Amino acid sequence: MEKKNLNRRDFIKIGGMSTLAVTLGSTGLFSLAGQETTFAASKNNPTSGFGGYGPLVKDPKGIFDLPKGFQYKIISETGDQMTNGDLVPGLPDGMAAFQGSKNSTILVRNHECGTNHDYPVNGKNPWSKGAAGGTTALVVGPNREVVSEYVTNSGNIRNCAGGASTWGTWLTCEETRDMGHGFVFEVDPDDPENEMSKTPIRDMGYFSHEACSIDPSTGIWYLTEDNSPSYLYRFTPYDRSQKLGSLQKGGTLEAAAIDEIPNKSAKNFTPGQQIGVVWKEVKPERAKEDAKDLACIQFTRLEGSWFEGGTFWFDDTAAETTTASGKFGRIYRYFPATNTLELFYESSASNELHAPDNITITPWGDLWIAEDGNPRGDRIIGLTPEGNVYPFAQNVFNSSELTGPVFSPKGNTLFVNIQSPGITIAIWGPFARRNSAKQVAMSHASPPAGFAPETSHKVEEYAERNGMSLLAAAALNRHGVSV
Repeated sequence: MEKKNLNRRDFIKIGGMSTLAVTLGSTGLFSLAGQETTFAASKNNPTSGFGGYGPLVKDPKGIFDLPKGFQYKIISETGDQMTNGDLVPGLPDGMAAFQGSKNSTILVRNHECGTNHDYPVNGKNPWSKGAAGGTTALVVGPNREVVSEYVTNSGNIRNCAGGASTWGTWLTCEETRDMGHGFVFEVDPDDPENEMSKTPIRDMGYFSHEACSIDPSTGIWYLTEDNSPSYLYRFTPYDRSQKLGSLQKGGTLEAAAIDEIPNKSAKNFTPGQQIGVVWKEVKPERAKEDAKDLACIQFTRLEGSWFEGGTFWFDDTAAETTTASGKFGRIYRYFPATNTLELFYESSASNELHAPDNITITPWGDLWIAEDGNPRGDRIIGLTPEGNVYPFAQNVFNSSELTGPVFSPKGNTLFVNIQSPGITIAIWGPFARRNSAKQVAMSHASPPAGFAPETSHKVEEYAERNGMSLLAAAALNRHGVSV
């Protein structure tokens, strides 16, 4: 979401920074709002990822706090000149990282500009000439220096989170329904500003898009809506070959609903009966209206998503809780194989994790959450399959959100944006090794203590009686199922 809290003039005083290395004391205990979490460590792999990377060190430049041994570099700033002569656009948001030639990374980046901006995306082949949003690409060498930077599509409004395809393209999503905008566009960084980049994939819906993620085993896409109320959608392409051009052939759009429950009462169910998600077809041009008419699941305001290990993760950034008032949020996970929805994490006054926004599963299997609304500075917080909680980064420069966290294909560099005044940062250091088994383990892990949704005895009995997980029962309970 766009924020206006610092202009580039305010930021220029720290411009021209070179690499900044940060150091801190040894691994120990970290307290997140009173919760102590032990960091696992060993001499051979002191930052294994099983328990985090230790406390954050104070950044002497006052921009980005990181753990011991990690370094960061500002690789792109709004208003600077790109290699093609254009100026770097403002409001960087969602990103994806693809493998490039000569061990480079191709970073594709959204810009959440509206109809006008001091630093618009100035493309040569825009979809709408009255829109300032679009996408850019950065080719980043193995030394984390930018080799080239250029526009990849333009003429959009409020490109927010988006999502990466399995075939090396980026789906940029418009978070609006103003001026006839509100579509998904496919962007090929190897063929920037082509006709495909300005052709809406209309069957993916006309609504206020946020994020999208693909299930690589089926080719089905899942999409979140940043609006209130929000609905969760899935798009099944007619051509599921997962190749360039397949999405443009169209497909079926559906919205998630809770399976019909007789009289909406648990007493009508026999032990072991499964209650899950059903998908109801909606017309793409009126997806939101149809979802409402079909009594689909209403969320408060959906944001980021990620698909990994057979599981689709997504968050409701502004969901209220039963234990705290205000903007705290929830994280859900959905299992396509069983059509099961679980409420994995729920913010509360005790855990004080504020408004989860962009999320990702790290190469070594932890769930990383970027906050959007922490009054003390937005952070990236990690949750491990073993139930540990740790901080990885914090914006100590201003109150702008962190956007687009994504790892390079090799997993040795994290890229992230501070959306305003508009900077893209590369972070590297002793990241844990890639571990696909741990990524799958995260899909079935229990939430850390204190982060799971609070449930009543009735919900617990309901889960046991119906042979479902407590997290699945909590999701049903939060969305109107009488227990």
